[in-house]
Amino acid sequence: MDKSFDEVLERVRKIEFSETFDLVVAIANGGIIPAAMINQRLGCEYQLLRLNLRDAMQNKLYDKPKLLAEIDFDFKGKRILLIDDRVKTGTTLGFAKELLSDAALVKTFAVNGIADYCLYNEPCFRFPWIV
Repeated sequence: MDKSFDEVLERVRKIEFSETFDLVVAIANGGIIPAAMINQRLGCEYQLLRLNLRDAMQNKLYDKPKLLAEIDFDFKGKRILLIDDRVKTGTTLGFAKELLSDAALVKTFAVNGIADYCLYNEPCFRFPWIV
């Protein structure tokens, strides 16, 4: 279902987090826009984790998520909010959590799908920022 940018932004403004975070980590590329919106609200450090599993049409590219660039930021002992746009199976988030296992805490956020925090969980969801 199509959502307007304003509808998504309103949910970002209203979502309540039970924890405080030291670091927002966006799974690139899909998590970049939602992570930027969340990070403006939380005001903490922001980093990218470059992973890939699916193409723009949500077709699997690899058998398992692939790390596209080395992790070049310090996350050990930090409380992290890990953000992606869409969570279908949780495979990418699970792999990312493994990579960040030295963090003190990793909670997940998705615009659409199942995560610790999510805005929607709808089978047909179109992101308003996709052109």
